[in-house]
Amino acid sequence: MSDKVRRSMLFVPGANAAMISNAFIYHADAIMFDLEDSVALREKDAARMLVFHALQHPRYRTQETVVRVNPLDSSFGLQDLEAVVRAGADVVRMPKTDCAQDVVDIEREITRIEQACGREPGSTGLLAAIESAHGITQANAIAHASPRLIGIALGAEDYVRDLRTERSPEGTELLFARCAILQAARSAGIAAFDTVYSDASNEEGFIREAQLIKQLGFDGKSLINPRQIELLHNIFAPTHSQCEFARRVIEAAEAAERAGSGVVSLDGKMVDSPIIARAQWVLQRAQLSGMRNE
Repeated sequence: MSDKVRRSMLFVPGANAAMISNAFIYHADAIMFDLEDSVALREKDAARMLVFHALQHPRYRTQETVVRVNPLDSSFGLQDLEAVVRAGADVVRMPKTDCAQDVVDIEREITRIEQACGREPGSTGLLAAIESAHGITQANAIAHASPRLIGIALGAEDYVRDLRTERSPEGTELLFARCAILQAARSAGIAAFDTVYSDASNEEGFIREAQLIKQLGFDGKSLINPRQIELLHNIFAPTHSQCEFARRVIEAAEAAERAGSGVVSLDGKMVDSPIIARAQWVLQRAQLSGMRNE
């Protein structure tokens, strides 16, 4: 899997010209322009043109851009794809992915557009959002459906409606879906992204949910409020003490290797290969994300 850090993906409504014009100032890992749910039917064409031009702006050439298009079977999906692939979007987020064939179908269209406009074939990434009970049961097949996939994501609002329940502060109703997406993503060697936290004014609730999804193993989270970016990045950064322990583990492993010993010990305890791999991951994350205080 790529070393690229995608902790935060900030949703930017495609019809909001003011936000589109300056979303890069918020320093999210990725900007996710939305042409689907946040855009009214009468504004679909205007939003598509706004995003098409924004993608070609120099400030968005230096930041990863994701575009959530309308479903391919809608009257807007193919027009969205034509516009955003030609404009150079880094990643297309496909909504309401129910099966592997959905991924195959959109990949075929993207390949055709890349060839037609001269983009390098395969250069447009895919992010599949799973938003239904059926999609969750197919998460593993979806995750393995295309080499273009950078990851799979949970879309909670449609999913909980499909379950005939509603979202709770604890997120109990989402636990199975989160675990299914995470397992599928890891088995395919791609990233797993959590859903948005919709109560933008509840900072404590957001922090609790972000800590939960980090503990589960998610790579990042979709956001709707720029104020959530710094909170999320801080949660995903390893602590100083974690980094210090990781450095000592790596030093012990290197010392054992120099001595020709197959046994690594630290503070009188054996250190096995999963702990060494974890230490390498912590130091890599610190290099990419920085460190935080306890």
